[in-house]
Amino acid sequence: MVQNLVDAIDLLVDADVSSLADAESIKLLERELSRFEAIVTKAVAAFDASGDWANDGAKGAAPWVATACRLPRAAARRQVRRGRMMRHLPEVTEAWERGHLSSAHLDLVASLRREGTEEALSRDEPLLVRQAKSLRFEQFARAVAYWDQMADPDGAEEAAEAQRARRDVYLEASFNGTFLGKMTLDPVAGAIVAGELGRIEQEFFEADWARAKAECGENASIADLWRTPAQRRADALVEMASRSALVPPEGRRPAPLFSVLVDWPTLSGRICELAEGIVVTPGSLVPWLGLADFERAVMDSKGRVEVSVTSRLFSGATRRAVELRDRQCVHPFCDLEGHRCEVDHVVPWAAGGRTTQDNGRLLCSFHNRLRNRERPPPADWGT
Repeated sequence: MVQNLVDAIDLLVDADVSSLADAESIKLLERELSRFEAIVTKAVAAFDASGDWANDGAKGAAPWVATACRLPRAAARRQVRRGRMMRHLPEVTEAWERGHLSSAHLDLVASLRREGTEEALSRDEPLLVRQAKSLRFEQFARAVAYWDQMADPDGAEEAAEAQRARRDVYLEASFNGTFLGKMTLDPVAGAIVAGELGRIEQEFFEADWARAKAECGENASIADLWRTPAQRRADALVEMASRSALVPPEGRRPAPLFSVLVDWPTLSGRICELAEGIVVTPGSLVPWLGLADFERAVMDSKGRVEVSVTSRLFSGATRRAVELRDRQCVHPFCDLEGHRCEVDHVVPWAAGGRTTQDNGRLLCSFHNRLRNRERPPPADWGT
């Protein structure tokens, strides 16, 4: 069987890759790649259980795979760990073998398995698999986080506290004077830092774009910007530090603002997540209650209270309501953050469409322009 597989792959390698470059072939290849990974992982698990790796003096299956197959040790350990977990997650394993799920789905569900959730996970694994088959991976990750909170509330809060305890910032000068760093923050603190960093980075982008237009005219392109995105982020971090130095020690600290969406149990079930889509536990918000500004946004069955429905552009409370509802570009092949998107009229303004939450949706500038081109987007892209 393995030799037949080798022969089949040889045929694919020798084939014209352009014959495999259509959308249906890509989906089929990705599915079969996932199935093949499941088979290999299952075989590695059987090899691990057999103990044959000891014949070569290896201490375990992972060191043997890393050495014999020239894989990074971390990758080999991850493969062995997945193989062992497959025995405890039969429903996920079967879906993976059939190409419906990926190794990332297995890792995500496996991360739920602990003493406090083992019984509930055994009961609800089929439900999680059904959700995984119907949701985008990011949506499934949010669903899994909520399942974890409901199955083991105390354990979820302890995990959130442990996550916050792992906060760390490393910034040291190297031998040539260049500073190297790494940052680990919990979701709430990370949202605060990333939000301010992104705001300053956007300021720099607009300044760079204005400079490019001044130097190159209206035909300026991204290639004409004098800084790369990475350089703008680095400069934005330095700017954050410079601005903080301007605030006197006795001055009033500006309260951080981070948006938290909480549940409307009657219709939606439990919701407790940042506007960025990161699920947080209720307990993780407690340390910020006296330090942060909280934004109240009420979504009811009739829609949010609207302002200026005859206005040409979305602004103020109406724009914010759409941002909090959609949170990212609604095109199925895009995930640009909401604050960087435009609010598009579902029924165009020129056709009598009103500037209301119900008639608004977030679109990045690219997909907003795409709407006006001849080729129509997918039929369900705005739903």
